Amino acid sequence: MIATGPPSDLVREFALPVPSLVIALLLGVPEEDLDFFQRNTAITLDSSVSDEQRSQAFAAMYLYIHELTQRKQREPGDDLISRLVTDYVMTGQLDRDTTAMTGVIMMQAGHETTANMIALGTLALLDRPEVFHRLGQTDDHSLVANIVEELMRYLTIVQSQVDRVATQDLVIGGQLVRAGERLLMNLPAGNWDDTFASHPDQFDVERKTRGHLGFGYGVHQCIGQNLARVEMQVAFASLARRLPSLQLAVPSADLTFKAESGIYGMNELPVTW
Repeated sequence: MIATGPPSDLVREFALPVPSLVIALLLGVPEEDLDFFQRNTAITLDSSVSDEQRSQAFAAMYLYIHELTQRKQREPGDDLISRLVTDYVMTGQLDRDTTAMTGVIMMQAGHETTANMIALGTLALLDRPEVFHRLGQTDDHSLVANIVEELMRYLTIVQSQVDRVATQDLVIGGQLVRAGERLLMNLPAGNWDDTFASHPDQFDVERKTRGHLGFGYGVHQCIGQNLARVEMQVAFASLARRLPSLQLAVPSADLTFKAESGIYGMNELPVTW
């Protein structure tokens, strides 16, 4: 992004490439195929397209990973899919279909959510120049980590409802929930509940909110959360240090957001410096 100079679309030039390259390297997906995954992942999350289009996009990614597992069996490398094939598929503990499905989910979840958080988080920081400046000047890793946690709480990019079924009768908040009944939970509402965080509508870098719901909760919480945390900490700190004059290149009213996606994000983020 710096090499091409301003103005620049931070989504296309920074927020999307960073987590995409990292997860591709970890899984063993060639860099030249990243656009294929980015394009098809966007389709699977787009509520404005047909179910058939979403199914076709997912099937294309599934077929790709399925074929990749076959290549990794012939020519294993130092990557996660190679290890899954060598340690689990070839020993009969996993079948190739399950491995391919796992690979698709990790590839999707490993770049789309983090990319949206980097873009939205950058916008939130640019709206608070004193925080952005402080981030660029600090050597305190705990401050950087806390800023990321507060961004996760404040923004909560997973906007879709979390669906659960009670396995036994229980009482939640004084309300009886019987076994077999469904519960629909809203993660943003939980993160903005004033019984969890005082003045939740305020962005507070001193707030201790490690218990937020940005990565889910319990046994179903995001398995890639520690990777995402590191990526965001490095991304935000690097932007603030290397581009201290970073600012929007268009009025904030002109920015557009992904209203059609279950993952809150931005279509583009024009910036200059």
